[in-house]
Amino acid sequence: MTSCGNPAAEIDALMTRRPKFDHSKECVKCKGRVGNIVIRHVVYCRECFLPLVNTKFRKILQPSIKEKLDGPRQKSLKASGNLTMGLSGGLGSTVLMDLVAKNYFRSSGPEDNKGGKDHPRKLNEKVWKAGYVCYVEVSDAFPGMRDSTADIRAIVESYNVFEFVPLKLEDAFDPSWWDRVDLLLCDIPSSNFSTPLDRLRAYLSAMPTQTALLSSVQALIRLLLLYSARSTQSSHLLLGTSLTSLSINLISGIAQGGGFAVREEVDEEWHTSTEMTIRVIRPLRDLIMKECTAWAWWNHLTVVGEAPIPSAKQGIGSLTKDFIVGLETDYPSTVSTIARTCSKLAPKDKATGVCALCQRPTQFRAQQWKSQISILSYSNSKESTDRISLAPSLCYACHTSLTGRNSRSVNRSVKTHDDITSDVPTPLPVWVQSHASMQSNSRGSGTSLIDDASTDIMKVRKMNREEMKEQIGSYLLDDDL
Repeated sequence: MTSCGNPAAEIDALMTRRPKFDHSKECVKCKGRVGNIVIRHVVYCRECFLPLVNTKFRKILQPSIKEKLDGPRQKSLKASGNLTMGLSGGLGSTVLMDLVAKNYFRSSGPEDNKGGKDHPRKLNEKVWKAGYVCYVEVSDAFPGMRDSTADIRAIVESYNVFEFVPLKLEDAFDPSWWDRVDLLLCDIPSSNFSTPLDRLRAYLSAMPTQTALLSSVQALIRLLLLYSARSTQSSHLLLGTSLTSLSINLISGIAQGGGFAVREEVDEEWHTSTEMTIRVIRPLRDLIMKECTAWAWWNHLTVVGEAPIPSAKQGIGSLTKDFIVGLETDYPSTVSTIARTCSKLAPKDKATGVCALCQRPTQFRAQQWKSQISILSYSNSKESTDRISLAPSLCYACHTSLTGRNSRSVNRSVKTHDDITSDVPTPLPVWVQSHASMQSNSRGSGTSLIDDASTDIMKVRKMNREEMKEQIGSYLLDDDL
């Protein structure tokens, strides 16, 4: 008797392994050459991949160069100011500088005379009058980090088209630096710390968590770049944020309470007191990390690398980065979905002002809303009346960072490099102290230095067993039961 089964068919019934490529190993664009790279399950050869990256870069940058005009469209691209780029030494910023140099700051050659007047080569000529590259060194603030300013300078000078502007993180606390960049700030009150580096270290040591430490460093770098762009009369500030980095910043920012200003992570316009607007553009936000790596490899770019901050390895930003990078490896389309979804978000209410610390839009009554959703234990301590509270001038994200869990309060005792402990107010960045001076003068107060970051600061201390039992006594069963 024959069996009801089909042995011949069952031999070949094993599922074949899913191919690495969706269709074939040939390039999806030219259809003739063997592919060299796979981007989101699509195969490209080297000759087709490099122009594709260039097209994505220009697609993001060029619409933001010209201001919106009511008249007829102009063919040539002319920016209203200079260009400033933020260089961190990492992969994204290195690729950004190379793309900008090759597209908008090329050296003149014999091919420049070819083509008509409407040729793209002629249209992109002298979009910006000058280009500046700013690098913020953070090694002095953290022990064990190496100064990479010389390496960054060598890379920038190899292009011969940019002017290198070296900065240090402690410049945010140096009034003399702000005088050199000709900023119209009010008189800055004297500080108990001798050097700007001591002020920076005291400020960072007052951060309550590792997450707050990393976000504070990022905010200082961002403001230094913005004020440097203003001092160079730049209309655009370019950052080398790739699609992968953008997704990390979006998720991390929302997790830290920065959801109200989530759109500023994608497209930001920073208004200065001189009626000058600086547009912050991220031209690589359509390129994933793999595409940036391939561009750097095939163009033989030198990537110095961005040293991580040793004390921020367990912060929300670092944990989010590990998650997104791992997600991009197996599910590359998910990373772009995160960025597209967050770009559609918009706050329900309009911004009522600008945060004194990060200078991003603030929501209406952020401090009051936080106090309504927080469990607070008020003490009978007498509040000082001659101090100016910084809390009403902060956004929700900055307020949360300064008064986070296990808060050590910016009023706590700080330790200088000489191991001398002193109970002095923690210094703040120069632009925040300028805001404090204006607020103090308007209110007629004699105290101009802010040393109170919040009126709702939670102090953590160890309770004894009697206090613990008193707190939870109503929930305990009697000993007789």
